[in-house]
Amino acid sequence: MKTVVTKAVFPVAGLGTRFLPATKASPKEMLPVVDKPLIQYAVEEAAAAGITEMIFVTGRNKRAIEDHFDTAFELEAELRAKNKQALLEVVNSIKPPHVDCFYVRQPEALGLGHAVLCAEKLVGDEPFAVILADDLLDGQPPVLKQMVDLYDRYHNSIIGVEEIAIEQSRSYGVVAGDGTDEEYFNLKGIVEKPAPEDAPSNLGVVGRYILRPRIFDYLREKEKGAGGEIQLTDAIQKLISDENVMAYRYKGKRFDCGSKLGYLKATVEFALRHPELKDAFRKYLRDEVQIDLT
Repeated sequence: MKTVVTKAVFPVAGLGTRFLPATKASPKEMLPVVDKPLIQYAVEEAAAAGITEMIFVTGRNKRAIEDHFDTAFELEAELRAKNKQALLEVVNSIKPPHVDCFYVRQPEALGLGHAVLCAEKLVGDEPFAVILADDLLDGQPPVLKQMVDLYDRYHNSIIGVEEIAIEQSRSYGVVAGDGTDEEYFNLKGIVEKPAPEDAPSNLGVVGRYILRPRIFDYLREKEKGAGGEIQLTDAIQKLISDENVMAYRYKGKRFDCGSKLGYLKATVEFALRHPELKDAFRKYLRDEVQIDLT
């Protein structure tokens, strides 16, 4: 089995119903945070971690994602003709030349575990990352790079986690293990969306995983879990019985862009650091919205 993580799976087949009507004809992963879509932030994070093969598990009405990472001959020709070199460089940087993109359909909405299973033939017998673009993670170094570095040391599957309010446990997979107060530790269990009184800890899973290919053996069983879906967390629970699986408390900040509030928070914070907008936007918030930004 290959020991270097060079492939990442992006499950992007969801309908994005929480953002209707904006997502009726456009994928939620293409929602922009300032001037860059969510899926591009995710791909840039993967590329910074050394990933060279981006595998998108798509569904109907997701063609915009493929188009975004494809060459736009007409647009590039227009920018060259008008000598708009800076914009041309922006367009050309969307997909670095050393990165390849692959696409596979998820024919039915059967859950995250099923989406990952759809990528099995493209992943093969290799460790791979899973990135959920809804979770915009802001870290230095980038969060997936942190996890790949940890994988290079231990060669175990790794699950990204963060502290959550225990009353929110029904929105997360929640982990159990010795040393939950440490930066990383071996998992003893993982439960999908438990009631607060049943949650084994206050550490919830976020949308970053590095998985060894053994996970596919359990995903192929296609057992339905919470919500009647094939849950990735259920397969991870079974994987724990075979080999070490680690939880990692990543360094960085998460924006839950699957929710409207989280998306708005990300937009404001990223705008306040955008080189072209930060000064004017800060002035607008201070003078017109009358927000104290000191």
